[in-house]
Amino acid sequence: MPYPLDAAAVRTWCGLALEALGRERERIDAINVYPVADGDTGTNLYLTLESAARAVEAAFDGHASAGTQPDLAAAVGAMAHGALIGARGNSGTILAQLLRGMAQVLAAAPTGGSGAADALRRALRRAASAAYEAVAHPVEGTVLTVATAAADAAEQTAADAGEAAEAAEVARAAHQGAVKALRATPGQLAVLGQAGVVDAGGCGLVALLGALADALSGEVTAEPVAVQAGGPVPEAAGCAVTPPGADGCADPHVGGPAFEVIYLLEAGDADVARLRDRLDRLGDSLVVVGGDGLWNVHVHVDDAGAAVEAGIEAGRPYRIRITHFGAGPRAKEPALAPRAVVAVMPGAGLAALCADAGATPVTVRPGEPPASGELVQAIRQAHAREVMLLPNDPELRHTAAAAAEQARAEGVRVALIPTRSAVQGLAALAVHEPGRSFDQDMVAMTAAAGATRYAELAVAEHRSWTMAGVCQAGDVLGLIDGDVVVIGPDLARTAMTVLDRMLSAGGELVTLVLGADVPASLAEGLERHVRERHLAVDTVVYEGGAHAAPLLIGVE
Repeated sequence: MPYPLDAAAVRTWCGLALEALGRERERIDAINVYPVADGDTGTNLYLTLESAARAVEAAFDGHASAGTQPDLAAAVGAMAHGALIGARGNSGTILAQLLRGMAQVLAAAPTGGSGAADALRRALRRAASAAYEAVAHPVEGTVLTVATAAADAAEQTAADAGEAAEAAEVARAAHQGAVKALRATPGQLAVLGQAGVVDAGGCGLVALLGALADALSGEVTAEPVAVQAGGPVPEAAGCAVTPPGADGCADPHVGGPAFEVIYLLEAGDADVARLRDRLDRLGDSLVVVGGDGLWNVHVHVDDAGAAVEAGIEAGRPYRIRITHFGAGPRAKEPALAPRAVVAVMPGAGLAALCADAGATPVTVRPGEPPASGELVQAIRQAHAREVMLLPNDPELRHTAAAAAEQARAEGVRVALIPTRSAVQGLAALAVHEPGRSFDQDMVAMTAAAGATRYAELAVAEHRSWTMAGVCQAGDVLGLIDGDVVVIGPDLARTAMTVLDRMLSAGGELVTLVLGADVPASLAEGLERHVRERHLAVDTVVYEGGAHAAPLLIGVE
């Protein structure tokens, strides 16, 4: 029996699509020759969809707390918004617009019968049209062509089956139409024909549509087979291909703009229209997606500063990412290091401290936890046979586990050290010894983290109930091992109370990590307090930079 087109189907679609793109990521990266041969289309699509899937899960979690379920409009809206704010690269930005176009139609769709099928047909057509509108200079033989063919095939089901068609049939027809169009892309775009590959972005869309068909039909398609352009592109949830050249890489972007610039932008429609014109004069591969005051801007330029300045004049740009395209063929990869550490760190200060100790930091900002794809990228950048992964946050346990599993599938031996705070990560990093065996190092780092109690001080944003009683907005909260145990009037006195509680069971070393706006005098006062009240306890102080908590405390 086919499944209804509802919020649960959207959730399933996200999960299946993420699995499909995870399987095909490397192969899609390998055939990435247009618009820039920088080998990251599969990765960008995966990270974009991962952001979309996280937004859908957040929508379900939000409704679960109220004992309800999101409706179709809430689910597809969350998926589109998550893709918009997490879009990576040219391909991810176009994917975000495709999902936005679908959401605009599906938000008002019925969940079953011919009404749902008709809505899905219209959604696929709107998605293709929206993607064309977002690209400054559309090119055939790309994901745009594949999206249009999928919409055409979906509409053909109306002529073939009429009102008897189900949404699952429409999705399967769209997938098959996309597969056929993908097979033809090397004949439409010369650079693909010369490399002997199909379009990488279109390959990702085939995976996405295959997952949609699977989610609605309940039938999982067969595993893909490797093909070159001109061969039988697999009619499966994924799309595997043979890379262009013995080393799996095409020449990178030679002779084109030097930088890729991406940012989110808060601006009105008129300002964005003027921004499009300005960026179009500055560079190429311009894609601007979004609406309702929030946009994702992508462009390739030689003057990255000018592209950012244009965004500042149009509105408020943020999450700015600038990537330099390397010139010439890729250099030979250096030899793998025996072992490395990858650590998630809140704030530039802690990240720098981590880097100075030889680890690869993943810097995060409040409210923006890293996706598993970002952790996998950091593991790859560490370029080691063995990696110790420190998530430093209990909320990242599942994300880090997924990243470790994917890295292991790529041949990297990964140990997930169960660190729940940055101070536990620092303690684990302090005992890291590459000269030890992998298992001995893992045990030592895990033991050091486990022997470190952690606390943080935060400021309450509103009145609420806590384990320590009722707090008011502006109160200072002292959390030990994740639970509120102290409510105080100011940072210094609350921190002293927290320290006394933590040291009541003993301790040898106190670690203080100061937030960006915390004065150094606070650390001096806390050091003096520890020295006077707790004998034979040392204190070390680090500048953490901007992070969620004004003060982190560790006791070993």
